[in-house]
Amino acid sequence: MITSLIYLGRIDYPTALALQQRLVELRHQQQIPDTLLLLEHPPVLTLGRNAQRSNILASDEILQARGVEIVETNRGGDVTYHGPGQLVGYPILDLRAATPRMGAIDYVRKLEEVLIRTCAEFQLLTKRVPGRTGVWTRAGGSILEKKIAAIGVHIARGITSHGFAFNITADLADFNWIIPCGIADREVTSLDVETGLDARELALEAMAYRVARQFGKVFNTQMLHLERLDDLLHIRPPTSLRT
Repeated sequence: MITSLIYLGRIDYPTALALQQRLVELRHQQQIPDTLLLLEHPPVLTLGRNAQRSNILASDEILQARGVEIVETNRGGDVTYHGPGQLVGYPILDLRAATPRMGAIDYVRKLEEVLIRTCAEFQLLTKRVPGRTGVWTRAGGSILEKKIAAIGVHIARGITSHGFAFNITADLADFNWIIPCGIADREVTSLDVETGLDARELALEAMAYRVARQFGKVFNTQMLHLERLDDLLHIRPPTSLRT
């Protein structure tokens, strides 16, 4: 199995959403191989299929003044914040081509595992919390778990889109605009806060390749790094993956 990897840097959410939609269709037509997009967004709030508008705490005036868009999406989950210093991953995978095939729950568990392993590279132990999708720090004493990565996916005709948001050096104050994922009794955190490392040690592009390496291990796939998005359109998936 081969998965194309493209690091896009900072890209606005509507552009990334349109790109996902295009790649999903190309993957369905077997015109491209499985692909992992890694990037960051300018500040934006996205609403999943189960989102409650009441979980947006900031007024429209405040968000507008700060240039923060609100975008409705077809991913699972509630309201999520994306912004600078947060590594966002959008895997475009054909789950029907996996051996053995993956269901939605298995797929989400694997995404969590990718991020759990990445945190472990920095001696940060994280975990899953039953009934709450995502990756969480471990509780200790009076300290409750904190969410370091959110996951919300969409699967149609076996092809995945949307994915994960991993807080690396994100400004946690921006999460005060919302009740993240509709969970009011837990805080969010970031890798720099939990490890004490600074932005130079946690540069987003370097973190992207760390995550990609763990993605390859967890999904048992060879990661093929592409410099440009245009390069993806000239790759034909292996014959064994074509329908």
